Amino acid sequence: MRICFWGTRGSIAKPGPNTIRYGGNTSCVEARSGDGTIIIFDCGTGAHALGVALMEAHDGPVCGHILISHTHWDHIQGIPFFQPLFVPGNEWQIYGPRGLGSSLRETLAGQMQYTYFPITLEEFGARIHYHDLVEGSFVIGNALVTTRYLNHPALTLGYRLEADGVSVVYSTDHEAHAARLAEDGYQSTGGEDDHHVEFLSGADLLIHDAQYNAEEYPDKRGWGHSTVEYAVDTALAAGVRRLALFHHDPLRDDDAVDGFVDRAQDRVAAAGGCLEVFGAAEGQVLELEAVEADRPSTATPGVSAVFSTLPALLDQSVLIAVNDSAAAITLSEAVRADRLPLHIAGDDEAVRRLARLEHPSLVVLERELMGCDTLETCRAIRRAEGTYGEEVPIVIVAQTEKDVDLRRGKEAGVTDWLVKPFSATYARTRVRSLLLRRACRWEKARFPDDEQTRLRALCELAILDTEPEERFDRYTRIASALFNVPIAVVSLVDRERQWFKSRHGIEVSETPRETAFCAHAILQDDILLINDTLQDSRFADNPLVTSEPHVRFYAGVPLALGDGSRIGTLCLIDHRPRELDEDHLELLRDLGRMVQDEFATSPAAT
Repeated sequence: MRICFWGTRGSIAKPGPNTIRYGGNTSCVEARSGDGTIIIFDCGTGAHALGVALMEAHDGPVCGHILISHTHWDHIQGIPFFQPLFVPGNEWQIYGPRGLGSSLRETLAGQMQYTYFPITLEEFGARIHYHDLVEGSFVIGNALVTTRYLNHPALTLGYRLEADGVSVVYSTDHEAHAARLAEDGYQSTGGEDDHHVEFLSGADLLIHDAQYNAEEYPDKRGWGHSTVEYAVDTALAAGVRRLALFHHDPLRDDDAVDGFVDRAQDRVAAAGGCLEVFGAAEGQVLELEAVEADRPSTATPGVSAVFSTLPALLDQSVLIAVNDSAAAITLSEAVRADRLPLHIAGDDEAVRRLARLEHPSLVVLERELMGCDTLETCRAIRRAEGTYGEEVPIVIVAQTEKDVDLRRGKEAGVTDWLVKPFSATYARTRVRSLLLRRACRWEKARFPDDEQTRLRALCELAILDTEPEERFDRYTRIASALFNVPIAVVSLVDRERQWFKSRHGIEVSETPRETAFCAHAILQDDILLINDTLQDSRFADNPLVTSEPHVRFYAGVPLALGDGSRIGTLCLIDHRPRELDEDHLELLRDLGRMVQDEFATSPAAT
């Protein structure tokens, strides 16, 4: 894998005679995997030079992927100046964190409104696809991308890229969750900082925020950036091989960055580590090669990071029980800013009652609530009937870091701690990340190995977006009656959607591919049978389950063309759990073969 740094500066571009060696452009890093896939981390001002270089190096179309950590200006300001986006024939995928309100596309369009910029998103000549992300994983080319929320005043994602036997983690604009770790050094807390170390674990290259040092940090607390000490310590704890100090402060010249590198290397030596540390420099190129030939492959996504366009968050609500009026107001404003329902409780009894009746998606409690120990309140919520009490995130608000009791909190079921004072922006970001983590847990199907061949065969069939035909509609009517299900469809899995050539019992003509059950069904030769979606972790939180059409049962038989390309399914859907015996499964296979015969007689097929 090839890595090239095009922008390493943080906050604001700072070109000039004192930033020549490390560079003055803001965040932009290019990764090139072994199969030629172009993946770009952030699109700060460094993206301008990268875009020029890509256009000069390619005679034909320039296609690639841009992973945005967050939408602060120093990470997106290069988008309007990235030349490949303006050229017809190019195709780019842009990914970034999903908020509870506006989509990634809407946010990016904001900086290109006429008031601020003379060109709009609509004037891009390339074909652009926008993808809203949450925590999870997805595949780009031969690379597995894993996302994790970072600690920053804006909703921010770190990215872990695994391909060609190596792993790279891009983790910028991140602050230690436990502030003492930024100054005193990393030690296991049992909390979010440990999860951060897990995210970095074993990386061949870690590109990590190191904007401040321990002496500067007390005046910068809450700004969402790391100290060089925290970056080194977490890299050592995670067993990272190489650490690139990144997001250099605009007030720091080249000599000062050299001082940071020296400080980091001395810290590694004092710890007896073998971590290689350097300062990321504009124009620097790294060639990463696998050092473990037998490293296991991880190129299969788990929980999908790609957020559905469906309203998966409409039923979210928050329960707050905080004595401190200032903290309560700050938290309430954070919740109301995203127009989420809010429940307020004044004591332990009200918390337990509202949790039982309202099933909030997040509970925030003061460490000492009206004289009651809220850890016991947490235990009571966790003991609630059903799975609700086991799953709901519970955050405890503590007066100081000394009041944080991670061991007892973990035993009681505390999800996270929030230490006062905190800003409304910080609170809103923490609330968003916790709600999105809980709301978006379903597995997106991976792409078939023959994806390009399959799509080409589907396109050549010339059947997408055609009018309904009786020769297909009769099979969905028969399937609905024969299996006594309310919904039966002939679904074709396109590049970004599933489109229904025939549908019985459902009004919509297509859904996003990322939520489509049929996208899973085309990955296998035989029927995909899901007797109860709520008992299957791949689908229990899928928006097609939690909202219309409320899928509880699914059975889909893959439909293949003569060359073996599986283009879609004949599927059955019910709103209640079901089972099919082997006789019924064979009937469904027979119907599927008959639908396949119809495709074989389509004009394009003959």
